[in-house]
Amino acid sequence: MGIDTNTRQSLLRLQRNEVTESIVYTKLASIEKNPANKNILLRIATDEKRHYNILKKYTETETSPCRCKIAKFYWLARILGITFAIKLMESGEESAKENYTTFEDYPDLQQIAKDEDEHEQKLIKLINEERLEYMGSIVLGLNDALVEFTGALAGFTLALSDSKLIALTGSITGIAAALSMASSEYLSTKSDGDKKHPIKASIYTGIAYIFTVVALVAPFVFISNVIIALIIMLATALLIIALFNYYYSVARSESFRKRFTEMAVLSFSVAALSFLIGYALKEFTGIDA
Repeated sequence: MGIDTNTRQSLLRLQRNEVTESIVYTKLASIEKNPANKNILLRIATDEKRHYNILKKYTETETSPCRCKIAKFYWLARILGITFAIKLMESGEESAKENYTTFEDYPDLQQIAKDEDEHEQKLIKLINEERLEYMGSIVLGLNDALVEFTGALAGFTLALSDSKLIALTGSITGIAAALSMASSEYLSTKSDGDKKHPIKASIYTGIAYIFTVVALVAPFVFISNVIIALIIMLATALLIIALFNYYYSVARSESFRKRFTEMAVLSFSVAALSFLIGYALKEFTGIDA
């Protein structure tokens, strides 16, 4: 078919993307245990391969898939869950849909754009992973640990002034708080009659809390200068907030900026207030640990 060089190059890029995504969806289907979800993924993989063949009709060229992209989404699904990987695929599909709509003189390419939109709608309803069902419990553990524990460690930093003592006190406080939060989540989930299993919900909450405690206490274990340890602890808290909210915003299709800002402002405000309270108590009591 007679197409100009620029159009051909654009179609080749789309063609490579289609064959790549066909393989990605096939691989995701291979690790999906839910038969209904697996079937949808395989149907979408078939559609993507059909799109590839339509594009090949124009380019008259075979294209190889992007192996890096295939590996990326396969391992993202393995490590962070199939929902997270699929949601990232959605963003790529949205871009592809927009690219196809520019080819107004090619009806079959316009149909591909409609197919991509249909894929998006299916994918939104596709997966109900256990880790996402218990996301509320993980959010509870992380939020509470970040807000409460950054504040506690900031207060200990001025009140105690010894990194090892801060680490010891913080660890005891953190473990006790994690057990308390896990118990509260168990009772809350059980009394609410939620679909979630109370024991699993409490485990998710407790693990999220303890993971945060370990990450935030670590600087005080390895660094003797309490101010430097405090700065690194706050940077670690900010990193945890960023990573978790990126995962959550992708998996739940929510605004990353809004969630990140809310959690960061809350955690650091409590930390600053606790730091000042620790300083004030130290000055007024005259106790120098």
